[in-house]
Amino acid sequence: MINIIATAESPEQAGALLDAGVDTLYVGGHPFGLRLPRPLSPDEIERIAGMAHARGKKITVACNSLMHNEQVDQLPQYLSRLAEIPVDAITAGDPGAIFILEELGLPLLYIYDAGTLVTSAEQIAFWLDRGAIGAVAARELTLTELKKMQSKLEKPVEVLVYGPTCIHQSGRPLLTNYYRYSGLTERADKDRGLYLRDPKNPNSQYPIYEDEDGTHIFSTEDLSLMPCLQDLYDSGLHTWKLDGVLLHGEAFVKIAALFVEAKKALESGHFVAAGFVNRLKALQPETRPLGTGFYLKNPDDVK
Repeated sequence: MINIIATAESPEQAGALLDAGVDTLYVGGHPFGLRLPRPLSPDEIERIAGMAHARGKKITVACNSLMHNEQVDQLPQYLSRLAEIPVDAITAGDPGAIFILEELGLPLLYIYDAGTLVTSAEQIAFWLDRGAIGAVAARELTLTELKKMQSKLEKPVEVLVYGPTCIHQSGRPLLTNYYRYSGLTERADKDRGLYLRDPKNPNSQYPIYEDEDGTHIFSTEDLSLMPCLQDLYDSGLHTWKLDGVLLHGEAFVKIAALFVEAKKALESGHFVAAGFVNRLKALQPETRPLGTGFYLKNPDDVK
């Protein structure tokens, strides 16, 4: 059965995503979750969890940052709060965070998420043997590699099917430092809408923003695996992530609803990719072209 996971930026959007048919909501808060549409407080997460559970849906909370000492000190209290809510699972990739979770003995399941490090079935199997209930595959993998990975595992591997790919993250305030050096007074938050441009490609736009976790730079395209959903489905890759970190409100909800419709068409044997691809293009912001990222490349060309 296909599990569609979607980020939620607020309780209001979470409700709309649930109405659209999303199976699992993905949320989190500072300083434990990275690259979220908006950091949410524990009280907001509790409200969203109540909404999801009332409809028979699930909620996963991001604890996927690399923890520094001060975060590690705060983590037990945060995990205990999540267990009280309760949430269905967390994502974690820092071995220290996973160790603390085990040491606390909380009734919290975890999905292994170490970003670009998750590149083999053997690595995932290591963490499955240590209690993980699934894993988030690196976004840089090809479909060939993902199929091989999933074929070796009994637990689900999450695949990003829509949204931007983070190509660089620094814990430093790079934009703020640049402004200071240049004598500028300017905002650096996500809503400012800043871009980097490749001097060799005047049409390129790499979104960049700063938050409490540092500086984040994203690819020029939004990933869309809508043309590949049949292949994913046939290969047993049934855990799909929709990431709305750069797309807010109703615009993201409409795209999530389209993927839910595609899921139903696949499961009923009536999926026609071309129609869904065209409808997605009509919903996609003009400033964000769609592409398939690394997924359709030859693995030897990526390494």
